[in-house]
This record gives sequence, structure tokens and C-alpha cells, in this order.
Amino acid sequence: MKAMIFAAGLGTRLKPLTDTMPKALVPVGGKPLLEILIRKLKASGFDEVVINVHHFADLIIRFVNENEGFGLNIRISDETACLLETGGAIKKAVPLLNGNRQNEEPFMIHNVDILSNLDFGAFMNCQSADSERAATLLVSKRETSRQLLFDKENRLVGWYNRKTNEIKTPYSGLDLQSCRQLAFSGIHLFSPRLFPYFTDWPDRFSIIDFYLSVCDKESVIGYEYPELKLMDVGKLDTLSAAEDFLINECC
Repeated sequence: MKAMIFAAGLGTRLKPLTDTMPKALVPVGGKPLLEILIRKLKASGFDEVVINVHHFADLIIRFVNENEGFGLNIRISDETACLLETGGAIKKAVPLLNGNRQNEEPFMIHNVDILSNLDFGAFMNCQSADSERAATLLVSKRETSRQLLFDKENRLVGWYNRKTNEIKTPYSGLDLQSCRQLAFSGIHLFSPRLFPYFTDWPDRFSIIDFYLSVCDKESVIGYEYPELKLMDVGKLDTLSAAEDFLINECC
């Protein structure tokens, strides 16, 4: 199985730690966030990983090399010249993710600063069991200003900003009240059959905007993992709580 780790972010919310290291190498419970995620991927049966890098890219590359890739086939997607956002990151990494162009198996995309109790194997299986599905987004009922909108069959139909009331959708006359509002987790599955849609996109763009542009043509599904526990380790004041989370909740 194959995964891509988003590790190129500037980590501005974790300053001053990220003045001297990338967010991916910030330690939680004595181990860098990147190592925690790689080890979980390996334990779940993943054997290929692509990591995008930008901020302190050399430190991440050195860390991976010094640990001999943790026994996995790890390749680097270098964004040193320009940070490409989430959609652009995948587009740039297509040659690394799609070495076998006949392979239509989905791959996982995971933000490096997310901890969870998600069963990666079960998550992968939910898309593999549905040949019509092009992408699966891990979502939950969580208070946040930006919500993804889903119909009664959990198909993505739009995006809503609760603070500004802005709605993005490819569907005219979308009824907000009839939609399920769920928060995105930063973990998703992506089918290579979506790659051709990248042709008309610039080098730098959001993957959510991309999903919204194809959800009326392809099946993009929201997935709610039973008893999901998830933590965004994005701020300094979350680090101590993250250690407790890692011990008590994260597997």
C-alpha cells in the first residue's frame, strides 16, 4: 500500500520551535511527528511513502536517510522552490505516486501533524470495496468554522464557512439545510483515476477546491470512523496534551 505525507508546511503556529526545525520533526512523547506516522503506516502494512518537503527540507531528508527509511520505500517530493498547497503537492508528486500507470489502487494522504486512533487498514478497505469511489475523506462532527457538505448518501456536494456564510458547490440551488455538515480531518484516500483532472489546474491549489470541482462528476465520499479520536498538533499549547493523547488514545 502507498501513502503520501504532507510535511512541507511552515509550522507557523508552532514557533519558536519551527524557527530551527520543520514541523514534521517536532517531538511528541520523545519521537518526531514524522516518525510516529511512518511507524504507524508501516505497522498497518504500507510499504511505499512519498513525503513532500519545503521548510527545512534538508533536515527531513537527513532524518529519513539516517533511519534508512524505517524499512520502507520512501521518496521525497521536493517543494523547496515553492510551497504548492495540498492540491499542488499531489499534482507534483504524481510521477512518484503513479509509477505503475496501470495501478488504480487508492493511496492515503495524511497531514503530518494529525494524531488519531484511525485503523488505517479499515480505512483503506472502505474505498477498495467500492470500485466507483474516487476519493474518501475522513470526516467527523466537530466544531469548526469551515464544514464540508454531504448529501444523505455521504457524497460531497459543497463547502460552507459558518462565519461568513460563504458556500462553494458545483450544484445550483443547493439546499444547505438538507446537507450534513462535517469537518475534514486532513486524512483522505485518493484514486489515481483523478490524476487526469489535474491537467487544467495550476501548480499551486487547494485539494478541497479540487474535490469540489470534481464531486459532481466523480464519487467523493465522506467517511465517519466509529469512535474516532483525533488531535491536530498544530499549536505549542497542544504538545503536552498530544503526549497524553499518544499514550491513551492513539494507536
